[in-house]
Amino acid sequence: MIISASRRTDIPAYYSDWMLNRIKERYACVRNPMNIHQISKINLNPDVVDCIVFWSKNPKPMLDKLQYFNEYAYYFQFTLNPYGNDIESKLPPKKEIIETFKKLSDKIGPQRVIWRYDPVLLNTKYTTAYHIDNFNELACKLNGYTEKVTFSFIDFYKKITENIKSNGVIEISPEEKTILAENFSKTAIENNLFIDTCAEDIDLSRYNIEYARCIDDRLIAKITGYNLSAEKDKSQRPECGCVGSVDIGEYNSCLNGCVYCYANYNHSIVVNNNKNHNTLSPLLIGDRNSTDVINERKVSSNKKLQKEFF
Repeated sequence: MIISASRRTDIPAYYSDWMLNRIKERYACVRNPMNIHQISKINLNPDVVDCIVFWSKNPKPMLDKLQYFNEYAYYFQFTLNPYGNDIESKLPPKKEIIETFKKLSDKIGPQRVIWRYDPVLLNTKYTTAYHIDNFNELACKLNGYTEKVTFSFIDFYKKITENIKSNGVIEISPEEKTILAENFSKTAIENNLFIDTCAEDIDLSRYNIEYARCIDDRLIAKITGYNLSAEKDKSQRPECGCVGSVDIGEYNSCLNGCVYCYANYNHSIVVNNNKNHNTLSPLLIGDRNSTDVINERKVSSNKKLQKEFF
């Protein structure tokens, strides 16, 4: 089993103490987003957890906790974009985030820190030329601290329409996508970076850009030395190359304030959920009550018994 922590919220930035408690107690509980009174109890014993994938824009609070995860394989999907507080309102200054990126890489190695430039959005401020220049600047600063960059173009989800409209975000034309991809690829090659795209349905192979697996069984095999018997995640979009995982986060609980985020689109709910967070609860938000039905999810390791050598 692979744990995703989390596509739904920034656990490393805001809930690292909770995550540490879950690791210590060897389990977590997750509410079903479609039926909040249905709760799955997830076994977090190292024997069944093949890898933990952390998703974050600011994992600084986890830097002094990494030693407690030594029994686990893990890597970080680290989003570092060129936007200001008009788009990502609650993030620290870019200089501080870059330093966190480098410190994390120094601790766990560049292979386990994936740079995400995600999503690319356009308006009168954040133009195609702006992205080309800033992608190049960030790539130069991260050279040697990561081995891969993943990018995507913004999706106009219904839930975020008002948020992005108020910021003048426009549709990206096929021509602009091609210009951006070609320039990103050139910059990536110059900075020793493998480059791929997340859940995009356009073929950019002519620019040496592949389709990403953000939950990546191939990378996990390199980290652990074991191949996995892992299938494609059927709950994701057809263009997504990720293998299956169990997400232990909760929607509308991230305080980063990103206007493009489909998982955290209602600020008042986000604030209220954060207030209801209890670091000692097995649930990320709130506690169990008498109306909840708890079922232990059947999980197991997907490691193949034959060890591989890379």
